[in-house]
Amino acid sequence: MANAMGWFAGARFGMFVHWGHVSRRGWELSWPLVGGVPVLPKAQDVSADTYHASAATFAPERDSPRAWLAYAKRLGMRYAVLTAKHHDGFALFHSRVSDFGVAHAPYRGDLVREFVDATREAGLRVGLYYSLSDWHHPDYPAFRDEHRPYTFGARPRPTEAQWARYTDFLFAQMRELLTGYGPIDILWFDGGWERMPHEWRPEELRALIRELQPGCLVNDRLPGQGDFDTPEQFVPPEPPSRPWETCLTMNESWGWNPSDTSWKSARDLVHVLCEVASRGGNLLLNVSPMGDGRLPPEQVERLDALAHWMHDHGDAILDTEPGLAPWQFYGPSTRRDGQVFLHLLMRPYETVTVRGVPIRRVMAVHELRSGRRLDFTTRCAVIDTFNADASGELVIRVPEDLIDPLATVLAVDVAPPS
Repeated sequence: MANAMGWFAGARFGMFVHWGHVSRRGWELSWPLVGGVPVLPKAQDVSADTYHASAATFAPERDSPRAWLAYAKRLGMRYAVLTAKHHDGFALFHSRVSDFGVAHAPYRGDLVREFVDATREAGLRVGLYYSLSDWHHPDYPAFRDEHRPYTFGARPRPTEAQWARYTDFLFAQMRELLTGYGPIDILWFDGGWERMPHEWRPEELRALIRELQPGCLVNDRLPGQGDFDTPEQFVPPEPPSRPWETCLTMNESWGWNPSDTSWKSARDLVHVLCEVASRGGNLLLNVSPMGDGRLPPEQVERLDALAHWMHDHGDAILDTEPGLAPWQFYGPSTRRDGQVFLHLLMRPYETVTVRGVPIRRVMAVHELRSGRRLDFTTRCAVIDTFNADASGELVIRVPEDLIDPLATVLAVDVAPPS
């Protein structure tokens, strides 16, 4: 597993895809059928039967995932994760143990197959999201309107026989996903809060994953079994102690939801990417295709801007490590080999200052997008001038015409100690 974590630890950027049959209606995934939830303020509120009815009409364009993954490749993303099954129970793959999925919708095709193939063709790692909970399965049991309002920890309980059947169903679908689509690099679980940890048989499930896909990573939402942490819609002020990723939406919704116009700007998204990379994490940025499989224009606009910025600045994000301590530079920073990358998220007043660096080993500074060399000066305490490897301050002059509209990045070349 250490080798598998190697690619993830430096990936820095991935694509999350939330898609389902209600995407054709412009509704948030799953949560409308339980009446919404406060953390998703734009989620709709519809009856369970009304919500599930759109499964009978789901018919997107063929091979839609190729367009998403083309964007992921342009953005320099290293992996992508698709909602193979969300809380509503609708499977985007062909399942022999369920008739509630894309195989029984007008589309008939296997969308997980299309996604996996497109992801590999783009050179990215494959991730599949799978909800442990299932608000459609009769043995879960299914969520009905009389169960409202939705309350965390207060779901209707199945009988012992029902739960045994449901977990057998869950394991059968896991086996289908792990044996029918070639190598799977990530299983991204969710929904585990609805039962006590032991009820999911997590050790047994992890053993099955190891048996069928030894290199597959598992997130922290399979109770007690995770390889990495998943703070949601939030950049932690201090990085977790093990590999991690922040999953983030472009507005406030996971699924395509045209009523949600609270869009983050391209600058906001770039700044989050810089902050996450500087803390050693990955950004799993969500896209939410419309019902026909096309990405919404608001998301395309932001992806285009991000791709343009990553073309010029990707070296400061991908395969990097955290850079300087917060007291050394007032902003995010990353490093690779002998370079330190300074991410300027605010416009500089002519100069920026870096503290606590080996000033005699600073060889050059340049602005990353243009490659233009920048003037700099160094200074240290008087007594340290006699030190052959003095630690002091680096003051870099940043011309106004080099300021990037989203985020300027400076590269500092530092020679190794002699």
